[in-house]
Amino acid sequence: MTEINSVTTLVQEGDVAVLTLNSPPVNALSAKVREGLDLGFKQAIESDAEAIVLICDGRTFIAGADITEFGGQMAGPSLQDVQATMENSPKPVIAAIHGTALGGGLEVALCAHYRVAVPSAKVGLPEVNIGLLPGAGGTQRLPRIVGVQKALEMVTSGQHVPAQQALAMGLVDEVVEEGKLREGAIAFANKALAENKPLVKVRENNAKLEEAKGKPEIFAEFRKANARKFRGFQAPENNIKAVEAAVTTGSFDEGIAEERKLFMELMMGPQSAAQRYYFFAERQAQKIPDVPDDTPTRPIKKVGVLGAGTMGGGIAMNFANVGIPVTIVELKQDALDRGLSTIRKNYERSRGADPAQTEKRMSMLTGSLDRADLADCDLIIEAVFERMDIKKEVFAALDKIAKPGAILASNTSYLNVDEIASVTSRPQDVIGLHFFSPANVMKLLEVIRGEKTAKDVIATSMKLAKQIGKIAVLAGVCPGFIGNRMLSQRQREAQKLVMEGAMPWDIDRVLYDFGFPMGPFAMSDLAGLDIGWVKENSKGESIRDVLCEMDRRGQKTGAGYYDYDENRTAKPSPVTEKIINDFIAKSGRNPRKISDEEILERCVYPMINEGAKILEEGKAIRSSDIDVVWVNGYGWPVYRGGPMYYGDQIGTAKVLAKMKEFQGAMGDDFKPSALLEKLAADGKKFSDFKQG
Repeated sequence: MTEINSVTTLVQEGDVAVLTLNSPPVNALSAKVREGLDLGFKQAIESDAEAIVLICDGRTFIAGADITEFGGQMAGPSLQDVQATMENSPKPVIAAIHGTALGGGLEVALCAHYRVAVPSAKVGLPEVNIGLLPGAGGTQRLPRIVGVQKALEMVTSGQHVPAQQALAMGLVDEVVEEGKLREGAIAFANKALAENKPLVKVRENNAKLEEAKGKPEIFAEFRKANARKFRGFQAPENNIKAVEAAVTTGSFDEGIAEERKLFMELMMGPQSAAQRYYFFAERQAQKIPDVPDDTPTRPIKKVGVLGAGTMGGGIAMNFANVGIPVTIVELKQDALDRGLSTIRKNYERSRGADPAQTEKRMSMLTGSLDRADLADCDLIIEAVFERMDIKKEVFAALDKIAKPGAILASNTSYLNVDEIASVTSRPQDVIGLHFFSPANVMKLLEVIRGEKTAKDVIATSMKLAKQIGKIAVLAGVCPGFIGNRMLSQRQREAQKLVMEGAMPWDIDRVLYDFGFPMGPFAMSDLAGLDIGWVKENSKGESIRDVLCEMDRRGQKTGAGYYDYDENRTAKPSPVTEKIINDFIAKSGRNPRKISDEEILERCVYPMINEGAKILEEGKAIRSSDIDVVWVNGYGWPVYRGGPMYYGDQIGTAKVLAKMKEFQGAMGDDFKPSALLEKLAADGKKFSDFKQG
């Protein structure tokens, strides 16, 4: 065996040279890896071997580029150098794939003459998820092998394609037995030699591009079909343009030049910078300084959920989905039946619903009217009405029922977890698990650390979140925690802006154009204006009261802030406009014209300021954690990184100046936080702030 460098070895088995890459954790294409591949292929070509197999040790094939090198000076041979060496090899090169061949990993594999994979392997080009496109020939080689339509779908979605599907698409040439990749790849290489198989260069195959030339509408139709999904993002459009270039130029080299131009446009732009920042922020959120990775966790083999309503049912589905049995407790049989029926319907309506899978998941759920049936659960989550007296009654009861060591969790979105824990004899076992609605869909889970919450309870909750497919962020106890605390700032300003003359649709439009899926008033109409509204107590004291009294309760009644047609398409309502103008007149004010810039600044800057207070008080570990909450829980556009990242891009000094300007004109709702003042004075960013 020859050691090429610290991450690459070369060994010859009969007529086949096997080049093995081992660069934990995911064999990313770092400078050392590129060097090893370049030297290794050159040595294999010069050896007396007749074929070359590229294989990786560890849990995966090359999982992509080394993202930490992006934007910096590349050392050693370029990826294109490695690809050229492979592609131009006079001996057949076979890429042996296990784990995931993603991004640059698949682009390397596409330069082999053949590809084999184990059944569990997946391949894909997910660069779009960090605001980029495949920059090493992916947009040029992929359509040549799978066709233009499939290439467009892959590069704009970042989907991971399973091995059997990749085989059907022609992306891999053979699927070999699981656990026997090395033997299978060598056997394939020997077969290629025996059959004198040609050295297939993907770059030279234009047949599928010629097919697409006769169908120029492919691109227009693809853009139209995905317009809503791609709204605001630059990367999907550049990916489409790069694939388009493969077809229109017909020349691989010209296509590569266009791909490079479009890649650099993204790489140097603000969107990819924000998306790369977010990529690391999401991973960083899992790191809790005083709860290290090796903190023991508690086994969670059975879960109890108190409440079978929208939240309780959605929470239960998360555990059933991964095979953890759930006992759901309700007060009345009809409520329990309704909850279980809704869960079943959710499963049946889900895309690609499989009746057998639905039955398997439903079998994980047991309904009960008796809280005592929660006694054997390892984790009990309450999803009852958001009132402190009800929460306390529930936790006092659970304290007597739950077994020692069981975790008691509240799904509260706002209330004090320490106060809830105070009615138990085991506050160390109490934690907040704030799921977002719908709980079976939304990715975010705010994990609320109480004053006495044990570290192993925190570690267990963070680990469990990952198991059920959630992105967890740790928060401290304060009203509304991270997300809702900041949201209240935006909601307040939105309501105030309406009373100054901005119409709800003006505010919604500005926030929608900024990148949110919808504005606050459209969101209220969707959720229902009557949430928390009590008809008997309503005295027409607010715009919402009057709308609800008129039975304008949102989309479900065909009218709310907006008017809706039979397809629930919204349009500005003259009824709402009159109600607003009447309220403004009663207040003695004169409505004024409010600019889009002021609407955006008044809705967003107080959120940033509140985020600074959350950091200052130690209720979030780092500013990037706040961004993860807002991207995953509230639809903040990921291409803007999150509110704190956005504040850093504007500059803390500019945010402070605007907050002071608003404070002078409108009062202490805009009082700057002490941390914002300090960071601005020191010329620093929110990302510079470290707890302690």
